[in-house]
Amino acid sequence: MSRVVGIDHLAVRVSDFPKSKAFYGGLFDFLGFEVLDEYEDSIGWTNGKTRYWISQADADGRKHKHRTGDVGLHHYAFQLRNRKDVDDLEGYLKKHGIEIVDPAGEYYDDYYAVFFLDPDGIKLEGMKYGEKHEKAEAKHQSKGHAKA
Repeated sequence: MSRVVGIDHLAVRVSDFPKSKAFYGGLFDFLGFEVLDEYEDSIGWTNGKTRYWISQADADGRKHKHRTGDVGLHHYAFQLRNRKDVDDLEGYLKKHGIEIVDPAGEYYDDYYAVFFLDPDGIKLEGMKYGEKHEKAEAKHQSKGHAKA
């Protein structure tokens, strides 16, 4: 039986390659990604674990932006190290005038995230899950060792 061991890459078509290249180039620089490879109408970035590619959409594809709610991708989430990284990402987004659709906050129990849009309206997310539980467990563990 085959087993998936991870997601190798995500490939996204964009309506305006130069505009999206600038958007993702700045975002990925901020998030610690480097250019993996670049061609005339496509470019990929990696952080050593995740690879994200964009390339120019064809003429029919450029006629409309992505709309969350259509069939297809709803959003893509970047798992960050901690809640501070989520807050720092929100600061980057605000500084660069990037549309934030849901500000940094706790959306589910111990699920902290910020949601934003790329130039074509594709919803992206920076998130951290479990930080409060991890800290509580570490505190509990350290108290247990202190009594021993």
